[in-house]
Amino acid sequence: MKEIYIYGASGHGLVVADIARLCGYNKILFIDDGNNEYPSFEDIKNNQHIPIAFGIGHNNIREKLFHKIKNAGFAPITLIHPSAIISPSVNIGEGSVVMSYVSINANTNIGYGVILNTASIIEHENIIESFVHISPKVALAGNVSIKSNTHIGIGSNVIQGLSIGRNCIIGAGSTVVKSIQDNTLAYGNPCKIIKELK
Repeated sequence: MKEIYIYGASGHGLVVADIARLCGYNKILFIDDGNNEYPSFEDIKNNQHIPIAFGIGHNNIREKLFHKIKNAGFAPITLIHPSAIISPSVNIGEGSVVMSYVSINANTNIGYGVILNTASIIEHENIIESFVHISPKVALAGNVSIKSNTHIGIGSNVIQGLSIGRNCIIGAGSTVVKSIQDNTLAYGNPCKIIKELK
């Protein structure tokens, strides 16, 4: 019996659980600190022999829980859907999830606790820092840098060579044609800065 904990029993957690099954885990155990139908982390904190994957879409919460489980002696694992196409020169940090039909090209570096959602395209030599969420059908051209805790909305495109700062939100369907500074909400086609995020 190959067991795994999925931290978070939301819809996102259900998708992560499906990937875990496809990766050979045949006993899926959900934990959720905010849902009394499931055990909390406190209930399972002595089971360090069972790996944990993250089923939580919110970047800042995922980061907090990542450090919590690491400090408790757990090993957060990376799950990669079998349909993903990943260059052998790609590095992916622990606790990340790569969903179905994702493409990641040469010499890309991906940090801890990253979500690469369904059918996203990550071109060559990108740097995606930790606790970033790349939504479904996002396309990042080559040599793009995405700083930590940023969320790129569904169907957005980022042209080559740009940098998107830390703690940014890029709205759905945006086309990013200029670099974006830290703590910024931006969206549109072309993408425009809407306001600073605190």
